[in-house]
Amino acid sequence: MADDPYKALGLGKNASQDDIKKAYRRIAKTDHPDLNPDPAAHERFKAASSAYDLLKDPEQRARFDRGEIDAQGQEQPQRHYYREYAESGDNPYRQHHGFDDLSDVFSDLFGGRGGGGGGRRGGARSFDMRGSDQRFTLEIDFMTAARGGSTRITMPDGSVLEVKIPEGAHDGQVIRLRGKGGPGMGNGEPGDALLTLIVAEDPDWHRDGNDVETTLPITIDEAVLGGKVEAQTIDGPVMLTVPRGASSGRKLRLKGRGIKGADGRRGDQHVVLKIVMPPQIDSELARFMEDWRQNHAYDPRRGK
Repeated sequence: MADDPYKALGLGKNASQDDIKKAYRRIAKTDHPDLNPDPAAHERFKAASSAYDLLKDPEQRARFDRGEIDAQGQEQPQRHYYREYAESGDNPYRQHHGFDDLSDVFSDLFGGRGGGGGGRRGGARSFDMRGSDQRFTLEIDFMTAARGGSTRITMPDGSVLEVKIPEGAHDGQVIRLRGKGGPGMGNGEPGDALLTLIVAEDPDWHRDGNDVETTLPITIDEAVLGGKVEAQTIDGPVMLTVPRGASSGRKLRLKGRGIKGADGRRGDQHVVLKIVMPPQIDSELARFMEDWRQNHAYDPRRGK
């Protein structure tokens, strides 16, 4: 990842959290390995993913801005941590003692004394350390998040993994892939891969908690006379009853047709009606409306 995560996203430090999210999505749509085989695009995507993972959390972003953590999210080392200690006059591990002495220092630090660090290898005490967790972001479409499913991702090392998306997944949810992170040291186990989900916006669906909202176009005659109209739901199409005299903007509720929550219960779907005029107003319709208006004119803009 670049030392400047803002630069990796093409942003300045005064960018809003929404700007950060939009910048990452823009890069993902052009440079994701599954969409762009160019190695340079792959590197840009990796840098943008790491940058977004660091900056998407306002608290973590603030710590980076203050210099408390680096661009990889690691704690910044304190000043004078090792070099000055190693070069102090009364320290037996000063640099001029050579590599063998330094190896003993690190074996003491990591291997532990008195039974915590395994045997010696090549004259130095060995140690086991679990691999680091690696963080990534994964964009999924609305229906995959709502229904659950699986998707294939390409890891930085080129391997391809099948990732299971749980039903009702939400934006910002983290999926842990055990053992798919950084390699361990010695006999240490590998770390985990942590995937932060980004649910892509969908023009036909809006989510509010576990409720969803859609817009249903209806004709003039369906609005006036009412009737059965097919409406899309997460589970597929259903027949919805449009009441007689329905107006644009009226909401109809489909109970239990929303997103499945963590407790297993599902939210509702709210269907917003939208009256759509015919593509052409023919003479017959125009004449009918003129005759009707003479005796039935009304003003919906006047207060009741």
